[in-house]
Amino acid sequence: MKYPTIALIAAAAVLGAGGGYMWGAHAPASRSGGHSGANAAAQDERKILYYRNPMGLPDTSPVPKKDAMGMDYVPVYAGEETGGASVTVSPERMQLLGVTTEAATMRKLSRTVRASAVVQPSERNLYEVAPRFSGWVQKLHVNATGERVTRGEPLLTVYSPDLESAVREYQLAEQSGLPDVARSTRKRLQNWEISDRDLAQLKQGAARLVLRSPINGVVLAKPATDGARFAAGTVLFRLADLSTVWVQAQVSEQDQDVLHLKQPVSITLDAYPGEVFQGKVSFIAPVLDPQTRTVEVRVVLPNKKGRLRPGMFATVDLSAKVAARPVLSIPRSAVIDTGTRQIAMVRVAPGRFVPRMLKLGQQAGDYVEVLSGLAEGEQVVSHANFLLDAESNLKSALGAVGSGAAQAQPAAASSASAAAPTKMDMSQTMHRPQPKSGAKPLDMSGHDTPVNGAKTEHHHAE
Repeated sequence: MKYPTIALIAAAAVLGAGGGYMWGAHAPASRSGGHSGANAAAQDERKILYYRNPMGLPDTSPVPKKDAMGMDYVPVYAGEETGGASVTVSPERMQLLGVTTEAATMRKLSRTVRASAVVQPSERNLYEVAPRFSGWVQKLHVNATGERVTRGEPLLTVYSPDLESAVREYQLAEQSGLPDVARSTRKRLQNWEISDRDLAQLKQGAARLVLRSPINGVVLAKPATDGARFAAGTVLFRLADLSTVWVQAQVSEQDQDVLHLKQPVSITLDAYPGEVFQGKVSFIAPVLDPQTRTVEVRVVLPNKKGRLRPGMFATVDLSAKVAARPVLSIPRSAVIDTGTRQIAMVRVAPGRFVPRMLKLGQQAGDYVEVLSGLAEGEQVVSHANFLLDAESNLKSALGAVGSGAAQAQPAAASSASAAAPTKMDMSQTMHRPQPKSGAKPLDMSGHDTPVNGAKTEHHHAE
């Protein structure tokens, strides 16, 4: 009686466990299948308006398509057209991030180009003292660089055998009654820049000539020294008239479109803080400097008092109008430039912003012209726009990932249901492991086996 009873109890327990497993495997699948079917039906009833770029780019398509990376465009259903890459920010968060907006408005844009410059001597007022005959320096009357000289002031005295020979030839031609020879010799002396005053002194027998300053100016260089020999054409003095100076400015390549002759210019120098010198553009270089990628612009300034010294650094401000009429513009800080596209965060509702691709024109100070992408009066984020753009791109990416996961989840559920077992192998469930070799078999008789000689008591139910 005992053995059949035990066997029946064991079989009932195994069958109950197997039935519970079977019910647990099939019932959730049917429930999930029912819910997914309901969701799919609800999704089918909703109308797809368009398909948007999965990475948040401002690109839509009326039909399904893939982007350059092979990602599917995300469908936008009716009622979801304000979603996608839009960002919703609470007033508290806007204040925390420092988000500020400004309207796109029509305004006249005036542009100021600032460039660095250097004061230089006017090339039209540079002179060199270079005799056209050879000789020796007998005496220097001006012997220091930087000294101021006046027109006609003696600079140095020279001796020249060639000059002495030409003067004697001229005297003999005059005394011999040879007018043609005399005229030829006098022409040669004139070519050597020998004036009548100097010729009169040379006729008296002094073969020494005093070279004088041709201008009022300063000595920029003095290669000559006492007793030095010089050849014809050797530069002995370099002089400059600094009553007028040049301010040579280097304007960047991208700013050359606003340059024109006689353009008003404001010049400031570190040497005279708070003082502004006014001038006009007198020259624009026709060639771009390939090393600095700049265009040379020249401004001529009077310097009667000699305050502007060559070598001084200056700052040049050139004012120019970008457009004759008002144009639609926004702050430059509102533009997010990725290198290939320009984006602005546009406020479409209180606390909600969407990215908008723009086509920009010229820049003028803190504002930039908008050619397309915005309408007058639309509010754009002028500060903290990078944070909103990053959040917008992240939201688009998460939306794309979420839609992909939602499409993949029903397929995974169906495959898991197909792989679930529908029958239980009762032979495996009821299988009893065999004892190892040499091990004592398990006593199923219901009598306890004594362990290590211990005494046991048998209780029999009456």
